[in-house]
Amino acid sequence: MSCSPEKPNGNSPLKLWIKNKKVLNNVLFTMRLQSLTKQPQTPSLLTPRPHKTEGFTFPELVSDKTSLLPDEILLQILSKLPDSQRNSNSLVSKRWLNLQGRLVKSVKLLDWNFLVSSRLFVRFPNLVHVDLVEGSLTSPRNSGILCTHKVASFYVDTDTEPKGSLACERFMLHADEIDLGLRNLANGCPNLRRLVVLNASEMGLLSVAEECPTLQELELHRCNDRVLRGIAAFQNLQILRLIADIDGFYSSVVSDVGLTILAQGCKRLVKLELNGCQGSYDGIRAIGQCCQMLEELTFCDHKMEDGWLAALSYCENLKTLRFLSCKTIDLNPGPHEHLGSCPTLERLHFEKCQLRDKQSVRALFVVCQGVKDIIFKNCWGLNNDIFSITTDLRSVKLLSLEGCPVLTTAGLELVVISWMEIQSLRVVSCNKIKDTEISPVLSYLFSTLKDLQWRPDTKSLLSANLVGSRMGKRGAKFFKKTCDWKALTGA
Repeated sequence: MSCSPEKPNGNSPLKLWIKNKKVLNNVLFTMRLQSLTKQPQTPSLLTPRPHKTEGFTFPELVSDKTSLLPDEILLQILSKLPDSQRNSNSLVSKRWLNLQGRLVKSVKLLDWNFLVSSRLFVRFPNLVHVDLVEGSLTSPRNSGILCTHKVASFYVDTDTEPKGSLACERFMLHADEIDLGLRNLANGCPNLRRLVVLNASEMGLLSVAEECPTLQELELHRCNDRVLRGIAAFQNLQILRLIADIDGFYSSVVSDVGLTILAQGCKRLVKLELNGCQGSYDGIRAIGQCCQMLEELTFCDHKMEDGWLAALSYCENLKTLRFLSCKTIDLNPGPHEHLGSCPTLERLHFEKCQLRDKQSVRALFVVCQGVKDIIFKNCWGLNNDIFSITTDLRSVKLLSLEGCPVLTTAGLELVVISWMEIQSLRVVSCNKIKDTEISPVLSYLFSTLKDLQWRPDTKSLLSANLVGSRMGKRGAKFFKKTCDWKALTGA
C-alpha cells in the first residue's frame, strides 16, 4: 500500500505531524507552560475538555524522569549507591549536587575560607563530623615539599628551617581566627557530634558547646590547661583526645591543673586519650575519682612524673589500658603494696613502646593483675627476661605478639604453659621464634587452643611456599633455555 496523501484513507498531514514526536513534544510542552501562567477567567475554563492529544501525558514530555521524584525518595535512592559514585553523581545536575551534599556527614576541611564564608554549610547542610586541622594550616601550596604526619599534612617552602624549630607552628592560624571559624561552625552545624580542631581557645570551645549540645567526641590539638576550661560546658561529651605536644610539630603543656579541670567538667567520659601530656599522681587520681564511667584510657608518648602509676587504681571501671609510643612507663613506681589494682581491667595494649625497664613493667602488671587480653605490637626491649614477668598474670586468655624481634621460642613457651586459661594465641613477625624449636609440650598446647595464628618467621614461611616454583633464583637459571626458539614457526 502506497502512502500517497491524495488518498483519503492514507496518512493525513496531521498524522504525519503526530508521528514526529519530537516536534509535538516541544509544542505541547510550550502550550502547557503557557496555560499554567494564564489565570482562569471563567469557571468553564476549569472543566477539562477532550483533546486529540490527551493520550500524551506531561511526564512523556520531560527528558529527565528523576526530576518528577520528590527529594525524599531521590535521597533514599542516592544513599543506596556506593561511595565511589558520589563524585560522578554530583555532576548530573545542580539538584543532584545539592542532594548529594545533604548525604555527606563527614568532612575534612582543607580551605579555611570555605568555613568562614559559610559555603561549607550551604554545600553540606547535614554535617556531624568535621576535621579542621589541615584547614588551620596556611602552608604554601606552590611548594613541592610535603611534610606528613599522622595528625596532618602540609607543604613547606624551600627555606631551611632553623634547628629545633616547630614546623607546624609556623603555618598555624591565630587563635582568634580559629575562634571565628568555630562560631560559624556552631551556627551552621547544630547537630555536630565529632569535632577535630587545632589551636582553639577557651571562648571558641564555649561557642561550640552552647550551639552543639549533641557533641559527643572532641579532639583538641595543641591544647593547654587554659583551653581545657572550655570543655566543661560539653555536657554530653563521651570521647576526648588531648594532643598537647608532638615532637617537631607543635608544643603546649597540659599539667595536673588541666587534668583536674578536665575531670571535674567531663564526668561522663567513656574514652580518654592523653597524647604528650604532663602530669602526676594527682591528675590521674582526679580523673579516676570524677570520671567514674571511664572505660578506656590511652597514654601516647606521655611525660608523666614518677609515681603516677599508683593512681590507676582509682579508675574502678576501667576496661582497656593502652600505651602508644611511650619511651617509659614509670621509672619510680614505688612499693608494690601501695600500687593497688584495677579490678575490672580486661585489655592491656602496648604499641611502639620501649619496655626495657623491668621495674616499671613489673609494677604495671601488679596494677593490671586481672587482665585477660595482652597485646604487644612493635615493642622494643621485650626480651625473654622482661616477657617472663607476665607469668604473674593468671587470668590471661589472649596473647598477641607482633614485631617482637628479640623474643625467642623458649621465652614464649615458659610463659604460655604457665597460663591455665589461655585460649587464643597470635604470633606474627617474631623472627627469633622458630618452628623447629617447638617442643612437644608447646605443640600439645597449640592443639587445645580455640584460636591460633602462627606466622613468626615471615621469611621462612615465604621460602617454604616457593619451594618447587623456581622463583627466587637468578635470572639465568630461572629463564633457562629449554627449547630451540629458531625452530618455532615465524621465528
